[in-house]
Amino acid sequence: MTCYDRRDLGLLLLRLGTGGVLAAHGAQKLLGWFGGGGLEGTGRAMEAMGYAPGRASATAAGLAEAGGGVLLALGLATPAAGAAAAGAMAGVAAVHAPNGFFAQSGGYEYAASLGLTAAGLAVTGPGRLSVDHALGHAVNRNWMVPAAFAVTAAATTVVVGARNRRMRKAAESKQEKLFD
Repeated sequence: MTCYDRRDLGLLLLRLGTGGVLAAHGAQKLLGWFGGGGLEGTGRAMEAMGYAPGRASATAAGLAEAGGGVLLALGLATPAAGAAAAGAMAGVAAVHAPNGFFAQSGGYEYAASLGLTAAGLAVTGPGRLSVDHALGHAVNRNWMVPAAFAVTAAATTVVVGARNRRMRKAAESKQEKLFD
């Protein structure tokens, strides 16, 4: 009898795949790797998308994606890692929501898939093939799941809400200029 089962292997594959993709996207933002804009380019893009200040927003998004992704892949601090990644993906989804659901139309499908997978891993836990398991789940306690999601939900609500207000104000200002 093996000490690992199909569930553990499945969770490992989900963690490695999702964490790897998130880490790569974070590295694009933070370091300019894989064709990314780095902090300067991503900061300018974030400003254009309504996230201000741009460089700070790029840093926060990059850290949530890269840090959350690496931690998910390792299966370390899984509740915090998954919640942070899910929060970052909620911010991405807010940008793409006006384009509908499907990614081929510029929609939020991809961000939603990554965010929901990260959230699911945070709730389910990393399985036995993880650093959390090796450390006796010291940073993967049941109470950490709702705490991580509460903090992430509050931060995401503030950040996305401020972005949406900026975007609404910019649209109103543009509309006023059209009628002047």
